[in-house]
Amino acid sequence: MGKYDDMINLPRPEPVRARMSGLERAAQFAPFAALTGYDEAVGETARLVDEKIELSEDERDYLDRQTKKIREIPEREIAVTYFIADKRKIGGAYLTVRGFVKKIDETARLLVLMSGEEIPLDDVFAIDFSDEQQADTSDD
Repeated sequence: MGKYDDMINLPRPEPVRARMSGLERAAQFAPFAALTGYDEAVGETARLVDEKIELSEDERDYLDRQTKKIREIPEREIAVTYFIADKRKIGGAYLTVRGFVKKIDETARLLVLMSGEEIPLDDVFAIDFSDEQQADTSDD
């Protein structure tokens, strides 16, 4: 008689808990995010931002002349390219918007469009007038 002969033919004992399905068992080995937020941090680091371009004296003079044109003939359509600082990183992005000028607020140094959008004059990179662009293309 061998050491385990008394239990060799016994039925397999049933567990107290219900058996796991194959899907539940496989879920135990599924990948998981060990470092919560890691993917977001890598994505944020990889996101590119532009540096704010410092305008030369001539470029600032040109923008001053453009704003004077706006004061002379208010409520005209323009395209304004301006810098928006990024909230998370050093740098930002340049955005171009089109619209009709409502006013220039000298005290707050804002260019206000009819849409209500307020653009800081210190962040303006370029101002183009729609009527001048059309005149330029008609001369060709």
